[in-house]
Amino acid sequence: MSGDEELEKIKRKMMQKMMRGEPEKPSIWRDGEVIELNEVNFDDAISKASKPVLVDFWAVWCPPCRVMSPIVEEMARDYAGKAYFAKVNVDENQRLALRFRVMSIPSFLLFKGGRLVDRVIGAVGRRGLEAMLRKVL
Repeated sequence: MSGDEELEKIKRKMMQKMMRGEPEKPSIWRDGEVIELNEVNFDDAISKASKPVLVDFWAVWCPPCRVMSPIVEEMARDYAGKAYFAKVNVDENQRLALRFRVMSIPSFLLFKGGRLVDRVIGAVGRRGLEAMLRKVL
């Protein structure tokens, strides 16, 4: 097949996809990484997650949050392919914190199928987070 024919084939496929409807946005989720969620992207991201999502509600000024941050990042790598991990800065996303009744930080909320299924509050360490995750894996 010549280069022009290959290009035309690609163009036809793209046109067919476009005619079927708006193409889906690429997923925000990345296996092995902790992503930042905010008031703009939270609902869409959680509803489209194909795996359970552990969300860390935190703040820069919070010492227990700083203790838990490397644990969450390590777990994101260790649980790649099994669960997604995200962070929400409560100072920058106060409406999300209020919506989910986050009164103490760090707070870890677990979502599955777009719904809140569990939560744990405080610097519970890796064991505390893993105990919560095991319930849905």
